[in-house]
Amino acid sequence: MTEETFDQPVLTERHGSVLVVTINRPAQRNALSNEVLDGLVVALDDAEFDAEVRAVVLTGGPKLFASGADIRDLRANTPAAYMASRRSQAFARIMQFPKPSVAAIAGYTLGGGCEIALSCDLVIAADNAILGQPEINLGILPGAGGTQRWARVAGRYKAAELVLQAQNIDAWTARRLGMVAEVVPAEFVVEAGIAAAERIAKYSPVAARSAKAALRRSEETGISDALDYERAQLGILLSTEDHYEGIDAFLEKRRAVFTGK
Repeated sequence: MTEETFDQPVLTERHGSVLVVTINRPAQRNALSNEVLDGLVVALDDAEFDAEVRAVVLTGGPKLFASGADIRDLRANTPAAYMASRRSQAFARIMQFPKPSVAAIAGYTLGGGCEIALSCDLVIAADNAILGQPEINLGILPGAGGTQRWARVAGRYKAAELVLQAQNIDAWTARRLGMVAEVVPAEFVVEAGIAAAERIAKYSPVAARSAKAALRRSEETGISDALDYERAQLGILLSTEDHYEGIDAFLEKRRAVFTGK
C-alpha cells in the first residue's frame, strides 16, 4: 500500500472482471463514516455502469471488515435528518446494487458492517470473523436490514439473540446458520472472495443479474408473485445472445463465451 492510500477511506482494485472494493480506515477499525459510505456508493456506481465488471467483492482486508457506524456521525442525527441523510441513502444503494456481490469478511463485522455483509449475495468469512448487531447498546436497533435479514437467514428466535441481546457469533456459527458460504484462514479471505466472484463472473452477466434479482424477490413478496417474476426473467433471458451461446457451446462441447447481450 502506498502512503497516499491511507487518506482514501475506500480503495478499488480490478482483478479481471472482478472489482475488489476495500474499506480502508484501519485506525478507526473501519468504522462506517459518511466518507466510507460515500466511497462505497461511488465504487458501486462505477461498477454498475462498467460493462467489464461482472462481480464485486466487498472487504476490509484480512484483519477486520467493519466495526459498525462511526458513533460521532450517529450522535448528530435527528429522526427526520437520518431518514433523509446520505447514510440512509448509501445503505439503500448498497442493498440495491444489481450485480452479483461477495462479502469477504474478517475480524469485527458488526452493526452496519454486518448489514453490508448480509446485503451481499455470498459471504466468505475468515476464521477470525466476529459478527453481531450491537445497536441495542446505543438505545437503537439495526436500521439497514439487520432485523429482517437475520430473521430470514437464522429464524426469528436466533435473530432475537443477536438483536435483543447483542450477542456476537463467530464465523463457524454464521456458517451453520446459513449466512456464510465458506470459512477460510484470515490471510486468504480476500483471495477466497475473489475466487468466489470469479466463479460467478465466468457465466452470462445478464443471466447472473436476473438470477440475483429473482433471488432477492423471494425476500420481498409471496411465493406466487416471486414465481411469476422468475418466469418473466426466464422469458427475457430466452431471447438473449448469451442464451444461444450457452446452448451452442453445450452442444459443441466447448466453453461458452458470454458477452452480456
